[in-house]
Amino acid sequence: MSSAKIKICGISDGAAMDAVIEARADYAGLVFFPPSPRHVGSEQAARLAERSGTRIARVGLFVDADDAAIAEAVAAGRLDALQLHGSETPERAAQLRGRFGLQVWKAIAVASAGDVDRAAHYAGAADLVLFDAKTPKGTLPGGMGLSFDWSLLAAYRGALPWGLAGGINPANVAEAIGRTRAPLVDVSSGVESAAGVKDASKIAAFAKAVRAA
Repeated sequence: MSSAKIKICGISDGAAMDAVIEARADYAGLVFFPPSPRHVGSEQAARLAERSGTRIARVGLFVDADDAAIAEAVAAGRLDALQLHGSETPERAAQLRGRFGLQVWKAIAVASAGDVDRAAHYAGAADLVLFDAKTPKGTLPGGMGLSFDWSLLAAYRGALPWGLAGGINPANVAEAIGRTRAPLVDVSSGVESAAGVKDASKIAAFAKAVRAA
């Protein structure tokens, strides 16, 4: 039985939030990045925060956002953590952690062992690193269903807590956990029926598969 924590990212409506809570996920991810089909504005974020209350932790996803945009999202979504999914440096991660007093997660785009090694740069600046698949240039930085070679993480013994994202779904998450021993798994497109449309049955199946891994 796996004890991996579960994050469902890209929650944009009340039904999806209810499904995530019903599945007993640990984190709900709210995307604050307008090009994404999962983007939520401040009003949507506030409604989702009101609906979920203290029943689940909310993580806000940002891509090279400025302080003002992050502050607005933090207030509206009553966020518990910031997930940085752009080119944010360790210095930027540390600055945001200091300013907002929230956990900072840094996504690391992975295509090679050298990319995994970059996580070490965020020790002392971020609270967690999230290994995600590197996406093609000019496309969205995540949520595209792409995966990477999980064997790159088999020997990972970094100083920071970490999680696995990218191309995982109800059918392969058990294998992903078995091969990487990931302490946290993060899914978005893998539990959707269409881009940005969460599927309650897939969310439930994902959570069940994680716990059975």
